[in-house]
Amino acid sequence: RLWGGVSGGLRAAHLSVQASRMVELPYSSSDDDDISLAGDADPPAAEQDPGVRHPVPPKLGTFSQCVRYLAFLWNLLFLLLGLLVLAVGVWGLLAKGSLGGGRLAPLGSDPMLLFVLVGLGASTVSLVGCLGALRSSPCLLRFFVGAVLAFAGLEVLGGLVVLGARRRLRDALRDALLLCLLRYHEEPNLRFLVDELQQNLRCCGLGSFRDWESNPYFNCSSPAVQACSVPASCCLDPLQNGTLPNTQCAAGVLRLGDAAAGAVVHLGGCVAQLGAWLRGQVGGIAAGATVLLMVEAAGALMALKMLRDIGARG
Repeated sequence: RLWGGVSGGLRAAHLSVQASRMVELPYSSSDDDDISLAGDADPPAAEQDPGVRHPVPPKLGTFSQCVRYLAFLWNLLFLLLGLLVLAVGVWGLLAKGSLGGGRLAPLGSDPMLLFVLVGLGASTVSLVGCLGALRSSPCLLRFFVGAVLAFAGLEVLGGLVVLGARRRLRDALRDALLLCLLRYHEEPNLRFLVDELQQNLRCCGLGSFRDWESNPYFNCSSPAVQACSVPASCCLDPLQNGTLPNTQCAAGVLRLGDAAAGAVVHLGGCVAQLGAWLRGQVGGIAAGATVLLMVEAAGALMALKMLRDIGARG
């Protein structure tokens, strides 16, 4: 019995020592080996398939690539056209001398300034579209779409203003023609426009050929050589012998009566002729505006398709 008690005490002491060792070592080396072997046999999913966490962007389809190249060519074409219009405007200003000699004041009323502004705006927007299509840049493409939509909105607004203010525009057109008549000798561009208008519409003056008496150079009281005359563009036959321009074909016409003057120059004014011509061109103007809006819409749709493809590729 004494020996049994001693052996029981020794067994209890041995169990307590093993328990203390298990507290100090919560896991054994065999567990480490098992874990390491399990880790070698079954690596994490991210290491097995990197595409799960970092997907590879899908390639562009054939249609998307065609849209990209078509958008680039579309913008390149309008870039060249815009640069051509800009070059025409700058050439007109240089030929007139408006960019030199300190003559910057007439730029606000110079018709060539319209060519410069239109060419500059079109070439800038088209260049942004080209770069956006070439580099697949979302920022440039968004700017291009916004600019095209802004231009389209301005065009629609301008058309509505023209339809709603026809009478005021007619009066403004008459005032503009009167200004051209008064400044005929001072502005080469205005002189060119007046001559082309009178030759093509076969008219003279605003309401009649006698409106040229308000011009200080053509007035009969003027000491100039052209006194009591009208521009050669008013003549029925502005050419001498059908070949050479005759600048004196309308000399002294304002001293003649209507019957005699009618054998030399056109008696009718240009306001009525221009109004009739514009009314006859309403269909063509509407068709041209529609085509322009459709072309701008096509460019915006191509840019939006590219933005959608860029978003799908991440």
